[in-house]
Amino acid sequence: MTSRSRSPRFRPLLLTTTLTVTLALALTATGCGTEPAPDTRAAGPSGSAGPAPDRAELEARASAAQLVAEHVWVTEAAGYALARQSVGVLGDDGFGSVYTEPEGGQIKLSVERLPHTDADCTDGPAAGSEQEPLVTCERDGEQWYRATESGHAYAREQGDLVVTLSGTRQEVDRATLRAAALAAHRADDYELDQVLPPAGKTAGETAGRQPVERGDLPPVGDGAPDNEVGASG
Repeated sequence: MTSRSRSPRFRPLLLTTTLTVTLALALTATGCGTEPAPDTRAAGPSGSAGPAPDRAELEARASAAQLVAEHVWVTEAAGYALARQSVGVLGDDGFGSVYTEPEGGQIKLSVERLPHTDADCTDGPAAGSEQEPLVTCERDGEQWYRATESGHAYAREQGDLVVTLSGTRQEVDRATLRAAALAAHRADDYELDQVLPPAGKTAGETAGRQPVERGDLPPVGDGAPDNEVGASG
């Protein structure tokens, strides 16, 4: 294990009380942060024997939620389930979601178009970043693992996308986070059908809740998207 005390050249690692509180508030505001989406625990493509969902309808539902269907990923971790109302867009065309467990632990999944250095934490410091210093930065198989005192994340490149699984070290141990990172994959049509809001609804309107239009809009300030990505994603 190679430990480094310098910051990497990727988005700030704010494994943060701020992010945790923001996610908690967002999930609380939608009514039930730990409600799982049906059939979203599978680690691999669903392989369902049922009739395939209509692809054009899936694309339309993704577009209505401001999402690119090909950027929707899913994962699994023991004891965690997708909080369906957390599903939302990151940046211009990225994807984000949160998996929760009954004790309040959260694993954040994010998929964004980012440069190589946003995945590879070994490639030098990020100029001007305000963040906790890294205490660990290492390659782990096909992924990079990075950790600050409070949070940690696994990241890997998939074409021009960077897929990140992250959480607080207090809530999510490394083995659980690694398992979630290894299980992460692009959603197949059956999984898209379960993850995307139903036709005519946004994610926040699912199960009769008020809509949550964007997962990256801060609750205070000028309303500009918050695209900071830390050890929590």
